[in-house]
Amino acid sequence: MNPSGVTAAPRVVNRFFEFSLLGMLAAGYCAVLGSGFLDWPTAALTFLGLCARALAVAGVVSIEPPPRVAGALAIVYLGFFPVDYYYLSGTFLSATVHMVFFLAVLKLLTAKTPRDFGYLKAIAGLELIAAAILSEGLSFLAYLAIFVLFAIATFASGEVRRAAGAQVVVSRGGLKAFPRRLGVVSACLFGGILFMTVCLFFVLPRTARAAFERFAPARYRLTGFSNTVTLGEIGRIKQSTTPVMHVRSYQGEGFLPVKWRGAALAEFDGKRWFNPPGQEQVVQVDEGQVVVRSATEGASRGPNLIYQVHLEPLIADTLFFAGTVETIKIDVRYLRYSRGGSFHVAPRYGNRGLNYSAYGFLPNEWALGRYTAQLPLGALHELLSLPALDPRIPELARQLTAGAQTPAQKARALEGHLRQDYGYTLDLLAKPVADPLAYFLFERKKGHCEYFASSMAVMLRTLGIPSRVVTGFQSGVYNSMTGWQVIRASDAHSWVEAWIEGRGWTTFDPTPFDPSGGGSNLLSRLSLLSDTASQFWNDWVMSYDQGHQVALASRMHLAAQRLRFPDFDEVAAGFKSAVEDSLRYLPVLGTAVATVVLWLLFGPAAWKRWKQRVHARKLQRGVSDPSDATILYQQMLELLAKRGIQKPAWFTPVEFARVVKAPQMALLVDEATTAYNELRYGGRRDAAPRIMRALEQIRQL
Repeated sequence: MNPSGVTAAPRVVNRFFEFSLLGMLAAGYCAVLGSGFLDWPTAALTFLGLCARALAVAGVVSIEPPPRVAGALAIVYLGFFPVDYYYLSGTFLSATVHMVFFLAVLKLLTAKTPRDFGYLKAIAGLELIAAAILSEGLSFLAYLAIFVLFAIATFASGEVRRAAGAQVVVSRGGLKAFPRRLGVVSACLFGGILFMTVCLFFVLPRTARAAFERFAPARYRLTGFSNTVTLGEIGRIKQSTTPVMHVRSYQGEGFLPVKWRGAALAEFDGKRWFNPPGQEQVVQVDEGQVVVRSATEGASRGPNLIYQVHLEPLIADTLFFAGTVETIKIDVRYLRYSRGGSFHVAPRYGNRGLNYSAYGFLPNEWALGRYTAQLPLGALHELLSLPALDPRIPELARQLTAGAQTPAQKARALEGHLRQDYGYTLDLLAKPVADPLAYFLFERKKGHCEYFASSMAVMLRTLGIPSRVVTGFQSGVYNSMTGWQVIRASDAHSWVEAWIEGRGWTTFDPTPFDPSGGGSNLLSRLSLLSDTASQFWNDWVMSYDQGHQVALASRMHLAAQRLRFPDFDEVAAGFKSAVEDSLRYLPVLGTAVATVVLWLLFGPAAWKRWKQRVHARKLQRGVSDPSDATILYQQMLELLAKRGIQKPAWFTPVEFARVVKAPQMALLVDEATTAYNELRYGGRRDAAPRIMRALEQIRQL
C-alpha cells in the first residue's frame, strides 16, 4: 500500500475529492476577485493555475513539476515579499494576498500527498478570510455558500479517501454512484448549515466588522469628483453600471428629477479642470448639523427638497446635493467648503460609505433680481482665465452667438448649437491628442459630457462671461421595491454654471441626449432586482447592529398583533364547509388514501423484490462485478438460516461448506462457495450465473 494513501483509494473517490478541493479554492478566488481588490497579474496567474489543475485531475494533461523547482520558487518569493510590500503593493495586506495566491498556484501544481492537500485547504480558508475583509457586496454571500458546499464535499470525501487508504478491500459495490450519493449528502448538510448560519446571522449583531476594517486598505475610488478632473475621466466612469448613490425623498414623492451637484471647477489648463489649493474653509459640524446660511441670500425659491443620501465607499470625498442646500445633517466632525459651493469630507470618513440628509430647495434661476451682489475681483479673474487656445475657438464662439445681445442669450445660443450640431458618444479617444477641445469642436464633433461642458465654458470665457464646469450625476432611476433612487456610475455627468448679472449662477447643460441610454426594459428590471438585493444586504447584513435588531423585533411584534384568532362560529362554519367538500370528492379521496396505505404496507417490499429481479437478470447475463459475490453469498446465508443452518462468524466460507451435514445441501453450498471465490478473488464473471443457479436450487429444496 502506498504510504501516502493516494493510490490506495479508488480512482472515483480521488477525483471527487480533488474536484471538491478545487471548488473550494475557486470559490475563495472568485470571492476575492469579486471584491475588486485583486490585481490582474495575480488574478490571471491564479486562473491559469486552477485551469491547469482541473485538466490534470480530469486526466487531460499531466503536470509534474520537479519538487526542487517548486521549493526554489517558494524560497525566491519569500525574498520577493519585502520588495512587494515596500515598493509595489505598499500595504501588508496586499502583499500577503499576493503571496497567498502565489503559494496556492505553486501548491496546486505540485500537490500529491495528504499534507499537500491539507495546505491547499488552509490556503482556501485564507482566501475566504481575505474576501470577508475586502468585500462588502452581496456576491460574497453567494461565494461563501459555494465555498461551504465544496468544503463539506471535500472533508466528507477526504474521510472516505483516508479510510479507503487504510483498507483496500471493498466489501460491497456502488462506487459508480459514489459522486452522486456523496454529492446529495453534501448538499443536505450544506442546506442545514446555511439555514442555521443565516438564522444566527440575523439574530446576532455583527461586532467583528470594526476589527476587520482596522486591517483593510483604502478602497478604490472613482476619480473626477474632487478638485481635479482630466478630460476623458467622466467618460471612463460612465462605462460602468455600479451603483454609487442611493437617495430617498422624505416628502413621499419618490423620484427626484434633479442633477446631483458635486464639485465646481474653476481653472482650466487645456486638458484638465481643477481648483487651486488654499481656497477651502473648514466648517464645524455642531451636533451633527450644518446650516448653510448664505444659500438663501437673494434667492428665488422653488419647490422644497428634503432627502437622505447613502454614498457608496467608491466615491471620492465629495458630497452631492440637489438644488440649493440649506441644512445638512451628517455624522462627521467637520466639512470642507470650497469657494465653488462644494462640500468635502476627510477621506477616512468615506471608507464605509456616508449617510447624510439635506434640506433645501430648487431655485428659480430665471427669476429677475435674484442676486444684486457682484463677483469678487479675484474670483472674476479666475473664472475668466484661459490657457493658450486654438484661435478658431473664440472665432466659433462669436459666430455661434452672433445676434445675441445679453450674456444669458449668448449662453443659450452656445448651449443650443452644441446640442444640435454635435453628437453624443461614449467611445473614448484611441490615443491622446494635443488639443482635446479643438479636436472635439473642429474634427471629431462628437463626445461625451465633459467635452460639451468644457467647450461651452471656454467659449463663454472668450466672450467675457464667467463660467465653471460642474461634475456630478444625473437623476438616476427610482426603485419602487426599495423606495430609494438609484444613481449609478453610468449617470455621471458634467454641465456648466455661468454667472449672469441679476440672476447669479445659472445652470446650462449643452450635452445632447444619449441615444443609447436606458437599455432594454428587461435589463432595467433585472438591475433593479439586483439593487434591491444589494440594499437588503447593506441594510440588514453589513450595517446590522442592535438598532436593526430592535427594529426587526418591533416589526415581528406588530405583525403578531395584526393576527386575529377566528371565533367559534367561524371555526364551525369552516369545518362544515370542509366536510361538505370532502363528501363531494369522497371517491377520489378514498382512492388516493387507499393507494397511499397500500404503498406504505407493501410498496417497500415490492420495490426491493423488483430491484433484486433486475439485479438477478443482469447477473444471469454475465454483467457482474467482484463486489456482487458478497451480495449473492449473503443471500445464500439468509436462505440457509431459514432452514436452520447458521454460519459461525469465525468460519471461513470454505470451512462452512465442509461442515454442512445434509448431502444435497452440502453439494449446493460447496458449488456456490467455489463460484463465490472465483468471482470475488478471481474476477471470473461467468461464475455469477453458477451462484444464481445454486441459490435457486437451494430455494426449491
